Order: sequence, then C-alpha cells, then structure tokens
Amino acid sequence: MAEVDPDTSVPLAVIIGAHGVTGEVRLKLFCETLDSLKQHKSFNGGKLTLKSVKPHKMGAIARIAEITDRNGAEAARGTELTVPRAALPPLDEDEFYHIDVIGLRCVSDNGEELGKIFAIYEFGAGDVIEIERASGKKFMVPVGAIDMRNDPAIVLSDFVE
Repeated sequence: MAEVDPDTSVPLAVIIGAHGVTGEVRLKLFCETLDSLKQHKSFNGGKLTLKSVKPHKMGAIARIAEITDRNGAEAARGTELTVPRAALPPLDEDEFYHIDVIGLRCVSDNGEELGKIFAIYEFGAGDVIEIERASGKKFMVPVGAIDMRNDPAIVLSDFVE
C-alpha cells in the first residue's frame, strides 16, 4: 500500500442538513459504526466540537457546540467532520482505510496499466472497487479481485474491462 501520511484529514461524516430549530445537524456517516464517530470529540483541526450524537434512520443526529441554531445548521450543510489519519485506530493486516487506497495506481496481473482507484462502494454483498483509467473511463471490480498491499495494486485480469 502507498505510504500513509499521518496528518492526512480523514472524513468520518458530513453534515447533510438541519434537524429541528436548536442547531442539531443530520449526518451521513463514512465510518463503520456510530461508536467510531463518538470516540472523537474534536473535528476539523479543533474547529468543531461534538457534544452529542445519536442514531437516525439516515445516519445520525449530532449536536455540535459551535452550531447553535437552525440557520447555522443549514449553513454547515456539506461540511465534513474530519480527524487526522493518526487519530484512527491501527488496522489488522488484511484491513484498510479507504483514504489509504483512493488514488492507488493499479495494474493487471499480466502487467497492463489500468489507472487508479477512484472509489470504494459498500453494497452489502461485498465491497466493490472503482478504477478510473487515464482516459476517464471507469470500471468496477470486487474487492477480492484486487491486491492492495503494495503500490501498484494488482487486479486479476479476468475482472478488467
């Protein structure tokens, strides 16, 4: 895998709108569980402070100290809640953080240059990696068809489009 910069900002959630009139915000989560978000109290280099968070059918509802009314909550729409990469827990050998592999160069197992990892999608039945070629064309492969332990990542040629 590519060298990991511990100072890289990693988004754990994004504010998607206001909830009520007292400044609570609706969050779309990028982390696996609500507990992964709760373990951090300070976001965006100390600019945002998480006071409370609870589950919601679309993600979570949070109270952020610096957002005190509905207007502030609406104005914060689109704001990502980020922490430094170094603040995340260590991973097992077969795990990865999306931020660590987005942009990783890919080649097929027969040496064909494929492009770079563009996105990772979780559809429930298994994660899917989207690769973008230099031409801009994109294709998807199941996460099991790509070895991301080194740079470049190796994709099984049976899955290359």
